[in-house]
Amino acid sequence: MSAEPDGPEDRLRRFATIWSRAVFPVTTTSSTRPEFEAQLLPLARRLSEALRTRTFDADAGRSVGAALVTVHCTDPEALSRTLDCVDAYLVLYCGGDGDQEDLRVRASRLQHAMAAGFAQALRERTLAEQEAISAAALKAQGVVAQALHASEARFRAVFEGAAIGIGMADLEGNILQVNEALLRMFGITEQRMLGRNVAEWTHPEDAPQTWTLYDELVRGEREHYHVEKAFSRPDGTALWTNLTVSLLRDADGAPQYQLALMEDTTERRLLNLRLRYEATHDALTGLPNRTFFFERLEKALGAAEGQRFGLCYLDLDGFKTINDSLGHAAGDRLLVEVADRLQSCTTAPGEMVARLGGDEFVALTTGTDTEREVDELASRIMHALIAPISVDGRELTVRGSIGIVEGPAGERSAAEVLRSADITMYRAKASGGNRFELADAEADARAITRHGLTTALPTALERGEFFIEYQPLVHLGDGSVRGAEALVRWLHPQHGVLGPDRFIPLAEHTGLIVPLGRWVLEQSVRQARDWRERHTDAGPLRINVNLSPCQLTHPGLVQDTVDILERTGVDPDALCLEVTESALIGADDDLLKPLRRLAEMGVDIALDDFGTGYSNLANLRRLPVSILKLDRSFTQSMQQFPADPVDLKIVEGIVSLAHSLDLAVTVEGVETGAQAEQLRILGCDTAQGWYYARPGPPDRLHELALVDATG
Repeated sequence: MSAEPDGPEDRLRRFATIWSRAVFPVTTTSSTRPEFEAQLLPLARRLSEALRTRTFDADAGRSVGAALVTVHCTDPEALSRTLDCVDAYLVLYCGGDGDQEDLRVRASRLQHAMAAGFAQALRERTLAEQEAISAAALKAQGVVAQALHASEARFRAVFEGAAIGIGMADLEGNILQVNEALLRMFGITEQRMLGRNVAEWTHPEDAPQTWTLYDELVRGEREHYHVEKAFSRPDGTALWTNLTVSLLRDADGAPQYQLALMEDTTERRLLNLRLRYEATHDALTGLPNRTFFFERLEKALGAAEGQRFGLCYLDLDGFKTINDSLGHAAGDRLLVEVADRLQSCTTAPGEMVARLGGDEFVALTTGTDTEREVDELASRIMHALIAPISVDGRELTVRGSIGIVEGPAGERSAAEVLRSADITMYRAKASGGNRFELADAEADARAITRHGLTTALPTALERGEFFIEYQPLVHLGDGSVRGAEALVRWLHPQHGVLGPDRFIPLAEHTGLIVPLGRWVLEQSVRQARDWRERHTDAGPLRINVNLSPCQLTHPGLVQDTVDILERTGVDPDALCLEVTESALIGADDDLLKPLRRLAEMGVDIALDDFGTGYSNLANLRRLPVSILKLDRSFTQSMQQFPADPVDLKIVEGIVSLAHSLDLAVTVEGVETGAQAEQLRILGCDTAQGWYYARPGPPDRLHELALVDATG
């Protein structure tokens, strides 16, 4: 089946073509370029699928990296060119209509996975090759020794024909014979090589035991040894080898010569160093990355007693706006310039700067006086960001928010330190940004608890961790129970029972308030039905349910309420929805429309916390409310009898106004008999508070304690 012109398959093939053209010149394959492209096409398809799949799969990137080794892309340049192609063209040709920022992040993660897969596959292949070479070297050693004792001609044939470097010296270390392979490795002529002494080949990178093993061998105490050793070439470059040195004995068994077998590992070592660099450094800025930073931080935290550390966690203020308005290329250039400036701020011993990702950077200082040094480091960073940065002819002003953590080594883990710095940085950002803040243990604990509750909220509803308590609404005239307010609680597995003030703001922030509010409404209405069925002699009981501002704006509010009432068989007049005064300040007709529809159905609407806002009293005429619920602040001065006459006049005026508008008045926070009596005299209709009963289970609705808070 042919692909549609310029369709996904056609674009995929274009990516494979670009990839093959870039990499083919540095491969060791015997295939033609079109044949090589055909080998890359399934790998390109695997990358395309990994780019667009719902859940990121790092194994796909690692498998592609490993497959490069299989198709003879073992040169370091092949990996580098491959990563460049993926960075520049994968999203362009295989991203489809997905979010470009998400695709770029995923492509970057794929590049890291490919490099890891490539390194592992190359390492496994190298180990296999080393085993084969070691076996060949041991075999060559035996053959050389045997040939040496058999005949000069045979020895010469084996010596010169070997594929690995071979050299022979006497027991004093004077070089007697070398083959062509060894001369090529050193880049030196035979005349310059012969007559030199092995002792001249010391190198700063020699392992401590290298020359001890050598001395033991020439004394006849050891038959052979194997080390990784570096040599200096005449041009100043380093030659790295796997070196096996063996002792050759004469026919009587006395030590006679030493034989060196060398495998050139320079390219492989350079590749490993490059892969290590790429795995520990940010590709865009060249700064150490998250991996490298964590290694350094863990080392600093594990330092000896008396050592301290200081960490600055920087997030740029407003970077997303720059990135979105000017494009990712401009954003990248901005990050590179910021990285250069941060690098100039960390020049003292024990200091480093790293990029964690996006526009987040960290700077670390270590030593014995980091309390002072980290403060100075943060000041240098803030100062370095003052000067505008020129990008595409625009002068961009960049600011940053910094969270500082400082302390002694050995007390916290790297993850704990970084989390504290992150929390502190967001505290600096919340305070207006362009500043730095020092970590505070109590603030950290509150933020961590808040984050934990936010994370646990979605599953808490599914696990049935919420429950409802009910506080009676009492008629002030005859003392009868007329209903109850539903108050939701969270039985948290670790923190115990939490009141709504601990989690309702979090639920509003996350949007969970809508399903949680729907659940509270349905449970409460069902409870109202049960009360009416069990207490027929008590008259109609009404249930009051609080609505948050988020619920007011949710389009399903009216329909959800209607559905719940119909499913439970409860009349609308059994329900009262409480809305805070602050939520309705300046409300337009669109916001009031659902409340009006509910009021027209017969649902009571109560204006909660009345008197705490700044609404014009004239607004009461346009609000679809039937009940005013006075805030507890109006009743606090009435705990003693007689009450403050000014407060009495204020409450009396509100009650008179409400009744003239056909609104009932409910008072909350009643704690004493004196309060209850004053409010009855003033004409308030219903009340609730600890004087009557604390919130409790539904079966205790009619158990009024009448406990005076004054004792």
